[in-house]
Amino acid sequence: MSTFESRKKQRELNEKLIKFALISAATISILTTFGILFSILFEAIEFFQLRSFWYFLTGTTWSPGVIGSQFGALPIFAGTFVITVIALAVAIPIGLGSAIYMSEYASPTVRDYLKPILEVLAGIPTVVYGFFAAITVAPLVVKGAEFLGLQATYNSALASGVVMGIMIIPVISSLSDDVIRSVPDSQRKAAFGLGMTHGETIKNIVLPSAMPGIISASLLGLSKALGETMIVVMAAGLRPNLSWNPLEDMTTVTVTIVNSLVGDFEFNSPETLSAFALGLVLFIVTLVLNMISLSLIRKFKEKYKVNTL
Repeated sequence: MSTFESRKKQRELNEKLIKFALISAATISILTTFGILFSILFEAIEFFQLRSFWYFLTGTTWSPGVIGSQFGALPIFAGTFVITVIALAVAIPIGLGSAIYMSEYASPTVRDYLKPILEVLAGIPTVVYGFFAAITVAPLVVKGAEFLGLQATYNSALASGVVMGIMIIPVISSLSDDVIRSVPDSQRKAAFGLGMTHGETIKNIVLPSAMPGIISASLLGLSKALGETMIVVMAAGLRPNLSWNPLEDMTTVTVTIVNSLVGDFEFNSPETLSAFALGLVLFIVTLVLNMISLSLIRKFKEKYKVNTL
């Protein structure tokens, strides 16, 4: 009896230790998030004590390090938006299309060959993508624009966005493939039994059921695009340019943050502190996008409840 009680106490102790470890892991994650936020927030507040918050959001001139320096970040936000939209316009259709093909149409042999080849793209360093954008894609963009009677620069948002989209294709494709394959096969068979074609089954049954995971994959790709620096530096340039023309050069928030932190300015100068203000805006935008995606995921889960029985 004593042996049984001792084993029971040992199991209870193990359960408590595991529970404590899991709670600690969750607490560390939460505290890290708040630590990142506050480390940015205090420096950003100091910047806004030196410069106008309203002009920072709506101003059209970004000229640090000169007499009468101005910190209007609207051109930087516009460049970030344009390049990210181009990247997602490339990555989501191709990534989702390849995921649908590999999970629904490709034979196991073909899938075993294609998926590793596609995922190789995820392991290529971003500086290599930058060389590819600057040496190969940018000249093609210029020649294509000339053929259409348009004018394009070798540093363009289009070249940067296209290559950035290629970079995040494996992220969206791999995760979407796993999510689509996790939809129970019983739902497909039920749809076939009702007379649906394979394409109708994918459109009306599989994709809605997998949509929460697809949204999460797209959001992860978006986050990777927002945080990319090297491709933008090498293919889009460093100039804050308020333009919606993707054939012109422009820059992004992350590139400007790097420029602000590597300059020969004092840490408490507006030029350096502006990096924290930009970082705070990027943090808030990412947080809002996460909240929107969670809301969409919740709606899809409520509408398309997957029964695995």
